[in-house]
Amino acid sequence: QVHLVESGGGLVQPGGSLRLSCAASGTIFSFDSMGWYRQTPGKERELVATITSSDTTNYADSAKGRFTISRGNAKNTVNLQMNSLKPEDTAVYFCKWTRLSDYWGQGTQVTVSS
Repeated sequence: QVHLVESGGGLVQPGGSLRLSCAASGTIFSFDSMGWYRQTPGKERELVATITSSDTTNYADSAKGRFTISRGNAKNTVNLQMNSLKPEDTAVYFCKWTRLSDYWGQGTQVTVSS
């Protein structure tokens, strides 16, 4: 069973930055893809950014130019650098690990507010 732990969420002012990290454990395999998704109350979970094992990245239009997804130094880790944050980025951010199946983390709250 793959276990994901997210960290780095919190409260930030508009225009500020946060760096989210996700570490997967419980598997000897490397991911096919890892990614970040976010969800607000009453809405469906939506893609933020993904990265594949070959370092191909994909971003939601809302994230392009502001967010950067990258692999961490350790195996099965991924980071999301979020800059120029806006109030509409407020959400619970979830990490997903994919190799044959999808595994999700518990989520980390990001709040952008003055």
